[in-house]
This record gives sequence, structure tokens and C-alpha cells, in this order.
Amino acid sequence: MADGMYGRRTDDIYATAGFGATVRRGGRPAIVVVDLTNGFTDPAYPTGADLGDVVAAAAELVEAGTRAGAPVVFTTIAYTPAEADGTAVRWLDKTPGLRALREGGPAVAVDRRLPRRDEDLLVVKKGASAFFGTSLASLLTGMGCDTLLVCGATTSGCVRATAVDAVQSGFSVLVPHECCGDRAAGPHDAALFDIQAKYGDVISLADAVGYLGRSPQRV
Repeated sequence: MADGMYGRRTDDIYATAGFGATVRRGGRPAIVVVDLTNGFTDPAYPTGADLGDVVAAAAELVEAGTRAGAPVVFTTIAYTPAEADGTAVRWLDKTPGLRALREGGPAVAVDRRLPRRDEDLLVVKKGASAFFGTSLASLLTGMGCDTLLVCGATTSGCVRATAVDAVQSGFSVLVPHECCGDRAAGPHDAALFDIQAKYGDVISLADAVGYLGRSPQRV
């Protein structure tokens, strides 16, 4: 990576500080698909971008998880009219474009190109992290999961926030980079660097699929 403010390579600075170690991979993985909903994957929406390649990669990851018997959890951001039009959700002061993500509307529906099954859980959230204000941590604990493969959109927003809260909730975190997308390359790359340095391992889709295939089968 480019030189830091003291003339040293950023990678070297982080390595010297003791960041970027490899996480322990457990034998009971789950997949968390963050906000790959129409409002984020369809550029026709003001909040959206063309994330067709990300959706295709995430679909491959989900299919691999299903074959391995790993739980799959999807998330969506959705607001009631009172939340979207009111002042209670302070995040919307900073991100007013998200007020269009209304409960029951097409923008908050999971992208139909993803192989979501009836038995796959859906977590509705009001903030960036899939853990904040939701039952996700207890659901994953109840299913005996120890490692999370986190993917979705946007990399610099909800994916990063979910990765941070996942490791703070006691889960090992793996982020397949092909399965994550953002509105611009700069924030995407910076978020992946930050995740790799501090919160989880940024890996390839092929590595993720191989890991799922080696994990014990689940009932």
C-alpha cells in the first residue's frame, strides 16, 4: 500500500504495530449476507449501485454454504413510516437517502438473484451493523456457530460494521472480497484493508468455498 505519513509503507506500519494476524477458523461456520437488497444492488434506486458481480459471487457462496449445511442469514434495512419520516433514528439525519427503505417496499426485498430459501433467516435492522438492536448474536449462538463469513453491501458501511460487531461478539470473521460491494472503489478498498488489519481475514471466494466444504456437516 502507499506510503504512510511518516514515509513508511502502510503495510509495514501495521505489521510493526502487531495488526493483521490470521484468525482461527472454527468448524461451525455461518454466512451473513448483509443488505444485498434491491435498494443497494439495483442502480435504479438512488441508494443503489450496479452490484451484479457481487450478487453472483454471493450466490455462489450461499450455495456452497447450503451444500455444507451451514446456516445462512440475510439482513435488510427497513423502516416503518414513523421511523422514516420522524426524528427518532438519528442515523437518518446523516443518511437521509435511506429514508426510502420502507417496510414492505421493493427496495428492502432481498435481491431475487440470490438463492434464498424459506428456512434462511432474515434479520431486519435499523442501523449499520447486523448485530446492533437485533437478535443476530443470540440466533447464531443458538445454532452453535463459531465463525462467520460476512458479505454484502456496502463494504465501507454495513459490512464493516457487522464485521466489527461480529468479532466483538466472539465470532471469528472471514470476508470473501468478491462477495462485497460499494458505491465507489476507494471506500471499498479502505474498508477491506481495515477489516484485514483489525477484525477478520479478507479472503477469496475460492478459499471460502473450500473452507465450507471442509467443515463438518450440520443438521
